[in-house]
Amino acid sequence: MSKSKVVATRNLVHEAQRLLEARADQFEIVQWQSDLPCERSWLLENVAGASGLLIMVSDKIDEDLLEAAGTQLKAIATFTAGADHIDLAALEKRGIRLGYLTDCLSDAVADLAVMLILMAQRRAGEAMARVSRGEWPQMPWHPLLMTGPQIRGATVGFLGFGRISQAVLKRLMAFDIKTAIYITSKPGKPAREDHYGLFRRTIRVEVARDLDQLASESDVVVVGCALTPKTKHLVDANFLGKMKSTAVFVNIARGPVTDTNALVQALDQQKIFGAGLDVIEGEPDIPDDHPILRQPRCVILPHIGSATVQTRTQMAVESVQNLLAGLTGGAMVNEWNL
Repeated sequence: MSKSKVVATRNLVHEAQRLLEARADQFEIVQWQSDLPCERSWLLENVAGASGLLIMVSDKIDEDLLEAAGTQLKAIATFTAGADHIDLAALEKRGIRLGYLTDCLSDAVADLAVMLILMAQRRAGEAMARVSRGEWPQMPWHPLLMTGPQIRGATVGFLGFGRISQAVLKRLMAFDIKTAIYITSKPGKPAREDHYGLFRRTIRVEVARDLDQLASESDVVVVGCALTPKTKHLVDANFLGKMKSTAVFVNIARGPVTDTNALVQALDQQKIFGAGLDVIEGEPDIPDDHPILRQPRCVILPHIGSATVQTRTQMAVESVQNLLAGLTGGAMVNEWNL
C-alpha cells in the first residue's frame, strides 16, 4: 500500500519534527530543507499528489496551488493564527480541512503588545537611538527631557477583542489603567454581555459605539483584529486624525489594517504621540529608506509577536497535530470553521 504524501514548507523544531517523523511509516514526508521561506516553484512542483500540507505565513494557498495539488488533498495546517494568506472559499469548495493556531500564541503576543505600548509612550526607541549615536553627552538633564505619557489612568481602546486583546487587557490591569473600550465586527454590540468577566469590579470595560468614539477617547489604541477586505486600512487618516495628540498606536495584528502612509503623516504632524508596530504593510520588504523608519517615535519590530521558545515550540507541535488529525479524520486542536 502506497503512503500518503505530506509536504511541509519549513524545518520544524525538534519536538514537532519528531512527532511528524514518528508517522513516517504511514506518510511520505517531503520537506523544504531551509530556514528561508519556501520557494513558490518548489511548492508548486512538490505539492502534486499531496494529501496534507503544513505551511507558513509566507506560503500563499490559492487556486493555482490547489489545482497543482490535486483532488486528493485533504488537510492543510497553517503555522499562523490568521488565514489572510489562504483562499478560504477555495478550501471550502473542495472540502479541505484547515487547522490553525489560537491560544498558544496569546501570552507571547500580549507580552509584546505591552512592551510596545510602554516603548511608544516612554520614547524608548528614540532614546536608545540617541545613546547608540553617542548623543548622551549632548542631552543635559532637565525636567521634561525625553518625557512621554504614562500608562496609569489611561483609557485603552481595542480594535478587535479576541483572545490576544483580552490577554493584553489582563496584563494592563497591573498598570492601573482606568478604562478599556473595544469594538468588534459588530460596532456598538458587546462581544459578550459580561465582557468575558474581565475585571468588571475594578475597571470599566465598555463596547464602543463606533470607530470615532474609540479613536477619540483612547490614550492607547491596540489593533488586534483579523485582516479582511473590510478591515484593510481600517486605521486611516480619518481615524488617526481623531486620536488624541498624546495617544499612542500599537499594531500587533496584520500590517494592512493600518494605512502606513496615513500613519507616517500623523507622526510627522504630531497628530499622535507615537506608535509601536510588530507588523507593517509590505513586510518583510521594508527598505532602509522607508519613511516609517525615519519616525523617531515609532518603534518597529520584524513581526516577532510569538517569538518565545516556548510559544514557537507549541505552535509547531500543534501544527503537526492539526495536520495529522486532518489526515486521519481526527479532531484538530483548532479547526477553521469553513
